Amino acid sequence: MSSTARDASNQNIFKSMADIDLSSREISHQCGVTMNDSVEARAIAEFMGEDPKVTVTHNPATIRIDGEGKLIFKMDEISEFLGREMTAEIFEVNTSTHYGRMVRVDDNTVILYGNMDDVFEYI
Repeated sequence: MSSTARDASNQNIFKSMADIDLSSREISHQCGVTMNDSVEARAIAEFMGEDPKVTVTHNPATIRIDGEGKLIFKMDEISEFLGREMTAEIFEVNTSTHYGRMVRVDDNTVILYGNMDDVFEYI
């Protein structure tokens, strides 16, 4: 990650290999999305970044949105912030990848869970 991108996000969730304990069996319970840099992705990142439990990392061509436990993306709230309609379909098109368990609850709500046990009610 470039120092410019790191400075723009004011945080860095990435660890160097020297700082990673590969013998640990601990589960992180983190979840997140990586979005291609676009007007929509920037608006989603800015909106989600208002939550102090969310980490937004701007890379040269992508934006990462990471959280602990779960991330809730409400399309109506994002639409209001963006100033135009955001649908779950548009959200999914802008999401190049994700980690965690993604559940589309309804047309308005997409939730990412860091813990598989939290998803059982949807299975």
